[in-house]
Amino acid sequence: MNRLKYVSTAGLVALAGLAAGALFLGPAPDTAAAATRPAAYAAAPTTPPPAAPGPSLTANVSASSVRSAEEFRIHGEARGLPAGTPVTLQQRQGALWVTLPATVDTTPRGTYSMRVRLAYQGRNALRMSAGETLSPVVYVTVLP
Repeated sequence: MNRLKYVSTAGLVALAGLAAGALFLGPAPDTAAAATRPAAYAAAPTTPPPAAPGPSLTANVSASSVRSAEEFRIHGEARGLPAGTPVTLQQRQGALWVTLPATVDTTPRGTYSMRVRLAYQGRNALRMSAGETLSPVVYVTVLP
Protein backbone atom coordinates (compact mmCIF):
# COMPACT_ATOMS: atom_id res chain seq x y z
CA MET A 1 0.00 0.00 0.00
CA ASN A 2 2.80 2.32 0.65
CA ARG A 3 3.91 1.90 -2.86
CA LEU A 4 0.44 2.69 -4.18
CA LYS A 5 0.32 5.93 -2.18
CA TYR A 6 3.72 6.84 -3.52
CA VAL A 7 2.61 6.25 -7.11
CA SER A 8 -0.59 8.20 -6.54
CA THR A 9 1.31 11.13 -5.10
CA ALA A 10 3.78 11.10 -8.00
CA GLY A 11 0.91 10.99 -10.47
CA LEU A 12 -0.72 13.96 -8.76
CA VAL A 13 2.56 15.89 -8.81
CA ALA A 14 2.96 15.14 -12.55
CA LEU A 15 -0.62 16.21 -13.26
CA ALA A 16 -0.19 19.38 -11.23
CA GLY A 17 2.97 20.22 -13.20
CA LEU A 18 1.17 19.73 -16.52
CA ALA A 19 -1.72 21.89 -15.39
CA ALA A 20 0.65 24.65 -14.25
CA GLY A 21 2.49 24.54 -17.59
CA ALA A 22 -0.78 24.85 -19.48
CA LEU A 23 -1.79 27.77 -17.28
CA PHE A 24 1.42 29.71 -17.91
CA LEU A 25 1.65 28.89 -21.61
CA GLY A 26 -1.97 29.70 -22.41
CA PRO A 27 -4.00 28.04 -25.12
CA ALA A 28 -2.46 27.12 -28.43
CA PRO A 29 -3.08 29.66 -31.23
CA ASP A 30 -5.24 27.29 -33.25
CA THR A 31 -7.71 26.61 -30.44
CA ALA A 32 -11.38 27.51 -30.52
CA ALA A 33 -10.78 30.40 -28.08
CA ALA A 34 -8.70 32.25 -30.68
CA ALA A 35 -11.26 31.58 -33.40
CA THR A 36 -14.10 33.10 -31.38
CA ARG A 37 -12.32 36.43 -30.78
CA PRO A 38 -14.58 39.31 -31.92
CA ALA A 39 -13.54 41.18 -35.08
CA ALA A 40 -13.49 44.44 -33.08
CA TYR A 41 -10.25 43.28 -31.46
CA ALA A 42 -8.49 42.95 -34.80
CA ALA A 43 -5.53 45.22 -35.48
CA ALA A 44 -6.74 48.78 -34.89
CA PRO A 45 -5.18 51.72 -36.75
CA THR A 46 -2.55 53.49 -34.70
CA THR A 47 -3.03 56.95 -36.27
CA PRO A 48 -6.27 58.88 -36.61
CA PRO A 49 -7.52 59.63 -40.12
CA PRO A 50 -6.38 62.98 -41.53
CA ALA A 51 -8.65 65.90 -40.74
CA ALA A 52 -10.50 67.56 -43.56
CA PRO A 53 -8.84 70.82 -44.57
CA GLY A 54 -10.61 73.93 -43.34
CA PRO A 55 -11.56 77.00 -45.34
CA SER A 56 -8.76 79.09 -46.81
CA LEU A 57 -8.20 82.37 -48.63
CA THR A 58 -5.51 83.34 -51.08
CA ALA A 59 -4.52 86.92 -51.92
CA ASN A 60 -2.65 88.34 -54.90
CA VAL A 61 -2.07 91.96 -55.90
CA SER A 62 -1.99 93.34 -59.43
CA ALA A 63 0.95 95.66 -58.62
CA SER A 64 3.64 95.58 -55.97
CA SER A 65 4.04 99.38 -56.01
CA VAL A 66 1.62 102.19 -56.90
CA ARG A 67 1.43 105.98 -56.60
CA SER A 68 -0.64 107.49 -53.80
CA ALA A 69 -4.38 106.97 -54.50
CA GLU A 70 -3.62 104.91 -57.65
CA GLU A 71 -5.97 101.97 -58.12
CA PHE A 72 -4.80 98.33 -57.99
CA ARG A 73 -6.57 95.03 -57.47
CA ILE A 74 -6.47 92.36 -54.81
CA HIS A 75 -7.88 89.06 -56.02
CA GLY A 76 -7.83 85.45 -54.91
CA GLU A 77 -9.73 82.28 -54.12
CA ALA A 78 -11.92 81.36 -51.18
CA ARG A 79 -11.74 77.57 -50.77
CA GLY A 80 -14.23 75.86 -48.49
CA LEU A 81 -16.41 78.97 -48.14
CA PRO A 82 -19.93 79.24 -49.60
CA ALA A 83 -20.61 81.53 -52.55
CA GLY A 84 -21.55 85.04 -51.46
CA THR A 85 -19.30 85.04 -48.39
CA PRO A 86 -18.14 88.60 -47.61
CA VAL A 87 -14.36 89.07 -47.84
CA THR A 88 -12.92 92.17 -46.15
CA LEU A 89 -9.61 93.99 -46.62
CA GLN A 90 -7.37 94.46 -43.56
CA GLN A 91 -4.29 96.68 -43.26
CA ARG A 92 -1.55 96.43 -40.68
CA GLN A 93 -1.19 99.72 -38.84
CA GLY A 94 1.61 99.49 -36.31
CA ALA A 95 1.09 96.28 -34.36
CA LEU A 96 -2.65 96.05 -35.11
CA TRP A 97 -4.67 94.75 -38.05
CA VAL A 98 -7.34 97.32 -38.94
CA THR A 99 -10.40 96.34 -40.97
CA LEU A 100 -10.87 98.80 -43.83
CA PRO A 101 -14.29 99.72 -45.24
CA ALA A 102 -13.74 97.55 -48.33
CA THR A 103 -15.77 94.34 -48.68
CA VAL A 104 -16.64 92.15 -51.65
CA ASP A 105 -18.63 88.89 -51.86
CA THR A 106 -17.19 85.68 -53.26
CA THR A 107 -18.45 84.45 -56.62
CA PRO A 108 -20.13 81.08 -57.25
CA ARG A 109 -16.72 79.86 -58.48
CA GLY A 110 -15.14 80.74 -55.11
CA THR A 111 -13.13 83.74 -56.29
CA TYR A 112 -13.10 87.43 -55.41
CA SER A 113 -11.61 90.62 -56.85
CA MET A 114 -11.49 94.04 -55.24
CA ARG A 115 -10.33 97.47 -56.45
CA VAL A 116 -8.22 99.29 -53.85
CA ARG A 117 -6.74 102.79 -53.50
CA LEU A 118 -4.31 103.52 -50.66
CA ALA A 119 -3.04 106.88 -49.51
CA TYR A 120 -0.76 105.59 -46.71
CA GLN A 121 2.72 106.01 -48.20
CA GLY A 122 5.36 103.38 -47.65
CA ARG A 123 5.16 99.61 -47.48
CA ASN A 124 1.61 98.44 -46.72
CA ALA A 125 0.92 94.96 -45.33
CA LEU A 126 -2.52 93.77 -46.46
CA ARG A 127 -4.57 90.62 -45.97
CA MET A 128 -8.11 89.45 -46.63
CA SER A 129 -10.51 88.22 -43.97
CA ALA A 130 -13.66 86.11 -44.11
CA GLY A 131 -14.67 85.67 -40.47
CA GLU A 132 -11.93 83.62 -38.81
CA THR A 133 -10.34 82.69 -42.15
CA LEU A 134 -7.35 84.88 -43.11
CA SER A 135 -5.25 85.07 -46.25
CA PRO A 136 -1.47 85.27 -46.27
CA VAL A 137 -0.06 88.80 -46.08
CA VAL A 138 0.67 90.66 -49.33
CA TYR A 139 2.68 93.87 -49.62
CA VAL A 140 2.08 96.98 -51.71
CA THR A 141 4.44 99.97 -51.61
CA VAL A 142 2.70 103.32 -52.01
CA LEU A 143 4.95 105.96 -53.59
CA PRO A 144 4.43 109.75 -53.24
